[in-house]
Amino acid sequence: MKNKREVLVKLFLSTLYLSAFTFGGGYVIVTLMKKKFVDDYHWIEENEMLDLVAIAQSAPGPIAVNGAIVVGYKLAGLTGTLVAIIGTIIPPFVIISLISAFYHAFRDNYLVSQMLEGMQAGVGAVIASVTYEMGCGIIKKKDNVATIVMIAAFIAACVLGINVIYIVIASGVFGVIRTIWNRRRKRV
Repeated sequence: MKNKREVLVKLFLSTLYLSAFTFGGGYVIVTLMKKKFVDDYHWIEENEMLDLVAIAQSAPGPIAVNGAIVVGYKLAGLTGTLVAIIGTIIPPFVIISLISAFYHAFRDNYLVSQMLEGMQAGVGAVIASVTYEMGCGIIKKKDNVATIVMIAAFIAACVLGINVIYIVIASGVFGVIRTIWNRRRKRV
C-alpha cells in the first residue's frame, strides 16, 4: 500500500504543479503532462497519451481536468481520479479568487497586460510543439489510416473551417467503426 500512497502523493504534487504553472489553456498542459507522466515518470506510454488527449478533448469540461481524471484513474482508480482532480483545480481556484479580489488593480496595470500579451507567443509555441509531437507519434505508429484521418482532420479544421467539435465526433465515430471492422475481420 505504501507504493500506492507514494504514487498518490506524486500524482497530487505533479497535477498541482502542472496546473499552477501552466498558462494558455488545456493544450499547453497536455505537453507538460506528456513530459511528466510519459517521459519523466514512465507511468503511461506515448500511445496512451494520445488516447488520453482524445478522451480529454472529446469529453465536456476543461482538458486539464479531463486529462487528470484519465491519468489518475489509470494509476490508482477512483482514489487517483479524486487526487488528480483536486491537484488540478486548486491552483486555478486560488488564482481566479486572487484576480477577482484585485481585479481593478490588474485591469489597469500596464506591466501585467504586457506580460499577458507576451505570454501569448509562448503559448502558441507550446501548442505548436504539442501538435508536432503528437502528429509524429501518429506517423511513427506507421498506421496509414490514422495518418490519413489526421491529415483530413487538419484540412477540415484549417482549410475548410469546419468546427472542431464535428471533426472530433467524426474521427471518434470513424475510430469506433474501424475498431469493430478490424475485430470482425480477425474473427473470420
